[in-house]
Amino acid sequence: MHHKSKVWPLDLLFAIALVSFAFGVAMPHTGALADAAEQDQPPVTDGRATFDVVQPQRPSSLPLNVGRLQVSTAGRGGWPANVEEAIDRGVAFLLARQNPNGSWGSARNTKGINVYAPVPGAHHAFRAAVTGLCTAALVESAKHSEDVDQALRRAEDWFERELPHLRRATPAAIYNVWGHAYAIQGLLRLMGRPGRTTDSQERLRALVASQIELLCRYEVVGGGWAYYDFNIGSQKPAGEPLAFVTSTVLVALYEANQAGFEIPSDVVDRALKSIIRQRKPDFTYLYDERFLFYPMRPINRPGGSLGRSQACNFATRLWGDPAVTDEVVEDWLRRLIERNGWLDMGRKRPLPHESWFAVAGYFFYYGHYYAARCLELLPAEKREHFARPIAEMLVRLQEKDGSWWDFPLYDYHQQYGTAFALMTLVRCRAQTPASLLASPTPVTQHSDASAFPIP
Repeated sequence: MHHKSKVWPLDLLFAIALVSFAFGVAMPHTGALADAAEQDQPPVTDGRATFDVVQPQRPSSLPLNVGRLQVSTAGRGGWPANVEEAIDRGVAFLLARQNPNGSWGSARNTKGINVYAPVPGAHHAFRAAVTGLCTAALVESAKHSEDVDQALRRAEDWFERELPHLRRATPAAIYNVWGHAYAIQGLLRLMGRPGRTTDSQERLRALVASQIELLCRYEVVGGGWAYYDFNIGSQKPAGEPLAFVTSTVLVALYEANQAGFEIPSDVVDRALKSIIRQRKPDFTYLYDERFLFYPMRPINRPGGSLGRSQACNFATRLWGDPAVTDEVVEDWLRRLIERNGWLDMGRKRPLPHESWFAVAGYFFYYGHYYAARCLELLPAEKREHFARPIAEMLVRLQEKDGSWWDFPLYDYHQQYGTAFALMTLVRCRAQTPASLLASPTPVTQHSDASAFPIP
């Protein structure tokens, strides 16, 4: 007998997970992880401090450059070699799994309960996002070979053919925001490769500009971005902004701004305000604005925000938030490392948000990637303290085929997981070529001194 697989919206799956979690949360916690949860203390800096949003700046040169990210490994034995071996295996996996048309990922490999993904638009969005991530990972890996060059050429051809058609799948499903954001990051890294012609650069610049325009178009009415609008389905999305989606977009827009693209300052202002509204004094971030009146639900507590806080701290710091100090960044990196079990218990679970603190599997490598981005914000002498345990963790979790994955998502999970893991390890390796990474120089001035009224 043929069994038809079910496709459930993430919000419905989330509600089911929260109900089931409610039975467990009343039980007393035991063990080291529970002890750690009870010991959560907020950092010194108050997350509700008002700050000015910064006017985007146009630099004089294209920048995918950074000279800061150099992690010393002197006297560390085999650790750098292990990282390089893991990167080599991950790159080989991505090369082997690229689609003939130049993209990565597909709608195949369904399971009993599939994430809501109306065809064909949702999968076009997933594929664009994953292709952007894989492209960025291959460039950042600095593995020079004819196979890598050919893979990047095929990816670039796919972007030129397909990105102009990327839109939301339905009035409710706005997964395309992921595609626009990660495509920008992949395209910027392609633009930073040597030996490009003027014509090819101009084509990629036009693509990046179009993705910026589309992100501005799909901004939700309250500022920021979401991937669902089950409220109205209006032309201007009316969904509740999610702090981590908004942070993902802001990082991409920041990198584009540093590469000379103009970003509307009012869009940035509204996005930052939406993140700050969702930030608690200890720098945990709400899952989305629906939780403003339920800030102590499990997913909004430190264990549920372990991955989300890395992205939100990084994005707001880039755009000039003085509240996100080095101390805050270090505190949340420490939490990610010491309390990693809260994220790891959700890894590879098939139902979103079914683990402790309503953690979903796909929080895992996303959170570690943005944690590695946070390393870029710290002085050189402080990075290895955090880079080493993160690298050791990811090397240990690599699959036999060279991939990494955290949540079964059609046929996208191994590709996006591997890309996130590679870009994390690149920031933990002994030497990263300066031309391959985006410069994390925060913006420091803004014309509107009252941009952040905090409720």
